[in-house]
This record gives sequence, C-alpha cells and structure tokens, in this order.
Amino acid sequence: MRVHTLSDFDFELPPELIAQHPAAERSGSRLLDGRTDPPVDRIYRELPGLLRAGDLLIFNDTKVVKARLFGEKPTGGKLELLVERVLQGNEVVAHMKVGKKPPVGTVLVMVGGFSATLVGRWPADDGALFRLVFSEDPYTLMQQHGHVPLPPYITHADDAEDESRYQTVFARAPGAVAAPTAALHFDEALLAELAAGGVQRAAVTLHVGAGTFQPVKTENIADHQMHAERYAVPQATIELIRQTQASGGRIVAVGTTSVRTLESWASTGQTEGDTRIFITPGFDFKVVDVLLTNFHLPKSTLMMLVSAFAGYERVMGLYRHAIQQRYRFFSYGDAMLLERQTD
Repeated sequence: MRVHTLSDFDFELPPELIAQHPAAERSGSRLLDGRTDPPVDRIYRELPGLLRAGDLLIFNDTKVVKARLFGEKPTGGKLELLVERVLQGNEVVAHMKVGKKPPVGTVLVMVGGFSATLVGRWPADDGALFRLVFSEDPYTLMQQHGHVPLPPYITHADDAEDESRYQTVFARAPGAVAAPTAALHFDEALLAELAAGGVQRAAVTLHVGAGTFQPVKTENIADHQMHAERYAVPQATIELIRQTQASGGRIVAVGTTSVRTLESWASTGQTEGDTRIFITPGFDFKVVDVLLTNFHLPKSTLMMLVSAFAGYERVMGLYRHAIQQRYRFFSYGDAMLLERQTD
C-alpha cells in the first residue's frame, strides 16, 4: 500500500465555496452520492431512497455549548476563553486567547459579571490548555453569557440563526465546542421518512473539541498527535448494532465523529472514555459500512479518515467534482455519501 504524506491531502479550495450560513432548509443541502462512478449530484432529502430497510443510522447526540466567553485580566487586558470541557467543582479546561498569559492565581473578570480563577495548565503543567474555576456552574454561565463557538473559517459573529442551526435537532448531551456537522442536515420530516422506510437509528456521544479544526503540521502524518475527545457508546446502541449486523443490515455512520466513536469502541472494547484514535489509509474498519460526511479542511485528520474509508483516489476525485460543481464546503456546507472500500 502507498505510504501517504501530508501533501497528499492538500487541495485548492476557492474561498467563496466555504459556506458562511446554512442552507435555507436543513434537508435542502446538496448530497454528492459518491458510491458510483461517476458520482451523482443529489439533495439530502433524497437519502431515504439511498438507504435500505434494516440499515442502522448512528448519530452523535452531543450538544454544542456556548463555549466562547469574553473577559479581562485585572490589568484590563482583554481575553477570550473557549471552554473545551467541564470538570468537577465548577472547574473547566479552556483555550485562552490573550496578549500576555496571566499567572496562576489570577482572577479574571468575565463579561456577564462572573469570575474565572486560573489554577493551572492542562493536561499537565506544560499543557497548552488552562484550568480555571468559575464562580458558578459553568454550563449555566455559558448558556447565559456565552457565544456559539463558530469555526474559525466562519467570519461573522454568532447570531440567533447560528444558535439554532449550529445544533442538531436531536442534540442531547452538552459538551461539544463544534457541531457534528453531517447531522445538521437532518430535520424531523426526514427522520420520520427514514423511520417509515424501516431505517433504524441509534446514538453515540462524542464531545467534539476545538482540535478538530487544527490542520496536521507534520509531513510524516504518523508523527501527528491527536487531541483527546470524550465518547460513550450506550449498551442499547451496541445491541442494535449487533442485531443489524446479524440480519444483514448496514451500519451507516452520520459524520466522522460517529465513525471515530464506533471504531474506538470496536478497537479497545471500552464503551466510554477519552479517544485519540487517528484513522489513516490502511485502517481496518470493524463497524462502519456507509458514511455520511461533510467536506473537510485540506490537510486535516478528517480528510485522512474519509480517504481511509472510501479510498484515497476516489475521495480526491469526489473533492475535485465537488469543487467543479460548486458544492458548499465545511460545517455549514453540503455532504457526501460513501461506502467503505472492500479491496
């Protein structure tokens, strides 16, 4: 098998194809059916006709929290926090954007009237993230005073549309700072039509971290260190997966976060915990048969994942087609349907 380097996953994307707003209707997004050659240009609401009775859709039910918070140091210097995860005792782990990093013990005054005390770094003393203790419950404070943590390539400030549309209709478990974007295309009508057609659904949870947007920087991709994300696979989902496989149905992962969760569980046997799974070409998929996914950033770990799943040459060809046909890219963009390569 060919050994891939970082440059293999690069491509030129016209900036105007980066979607800044969602489609008018969730299921009105375009869907590139990449299972055939040539691929077929479709609309997302056509999905029920592309799946079969007995298939099992696996969604990520994480809920995006309003994790972007603003404040200032005692000196008056402005800062921004992006809460990556909530720990115990009102403690959080956050990215900090500030001119000069404050020392441990500094009490930050946050917009909204609460305080955040810096208590250290994370995950170790030399970690890139910061541990802070909020003066009240972090989830309540984020809901009241936080902003939707839109990806760095979306240039407008968050508004009411983002609060509604940068969230899946079935979001349940708060903890993500980025949406599982392939699932943003599902609305209640589409879910009902799929159910009526005999397509089952189940959920896993992976709290997507800000690291999902970070490009790989090492030409030798094996040198890349993945960020940790928390996941859980409920027993009910495991039972549905086994029933589906036994009856000849397909496991259809909605988004790369669902893939990473399912394959983490399959490779370790752990139904919950932190995962740093890095899926690159040559990976042996044990669970997922079909993948619904948005279009991803050049040189990203997610480009590597979809290439591992459907085949490098096929995926790069689909991206060329999508650019030529003016598909919309990234979080608010369009999607494609892929089958796992079997050769």
